[in-house]
Amino acid sequence: MQDICIAPVNISNKELLQRIIQELKKTLLVDIKTVDLKLDLQKAYSADRRQYYSTQIIAEALKHTDHLDAKVVILVDFDLYIPVFTYVFGEAQLNGKHAIVSLCRLHEEFYTGRTNEELLFERAVKEVLHELGHNFGLLHCSNWDCVMHASAQIEEVDIKGGVYCKDCRRTLQSVFNFRRN
Repeated sequence: MQDICIAPVNISNKELLQRIIQELKKTLLVDIKTVDLKLDLQKAYSADRRQYYSTQIIAEALKHTDHLDAKVVILVDFDLYIPVFTYVFGEAQLNGKHAIVSLCRLHEEFYTGRTNEELLFERAVKEVLHELGHNFGLLHCSNWDCVMHASAQIEEVDIKGGVYCKDCRRTLQSVFNFRRN
């Protein structure tokens, strides 16, 4: 079993952060720690796009996490992209150590102007579990009830399930002792 570190970067909503950590602990049954990474984000920022290049942030995090024997999820509240997409909710190293999840486009007010903290929490947990699934070797799942279903739009995040499906859980059994969902 491997620990997970959450590295919040510029996250002001500490209550949301604690709720996410508690939910991950309940779902994954592992120790979740927070780490403070001093990341230089300047190289990752695109002034033209007004977004941050997620792959570059992961590359920067690699320099600061050699000492950690854990998966590292960088949690940010600014917009992310990779060159082939307009934006991404997150990115992860397949079978790797690092993932990043942005809360920016998970906020309901991004779309409607209305705040919905519960919806933000649900979306954030789904996306963190999704990116961690990639870290543990899972690919996108065709089952809409599975958190590993691909989500290119916020509606797809909302529609997909919030837990790993039976097949994905079976794949992860050797890594975690999952609760039955």
